[in-house]
Amino acid sequence: MLRWAVIFFIVAIIAAIFGFGNISAAATDIARILFYIFIVIFLISLVLGLAKGKK
Repeated sequence: MLRWAVIFFIVAIIAAIFGFGNISAAATDIARILFYIFIVIFLISLVLGLAKGKK
């Protein structure tokens, strides 16, 4: 999922360079949402992994 966030970020940068403002804004928003989802999933799996490791 982090890979998809990076891909959308790169698309946003390329779109901004070529002047496609709407596409750039949409790709940036998608990348931001995917990054936050990645962080939440990472933290959940980290907590669950630590909980299983102590048993």
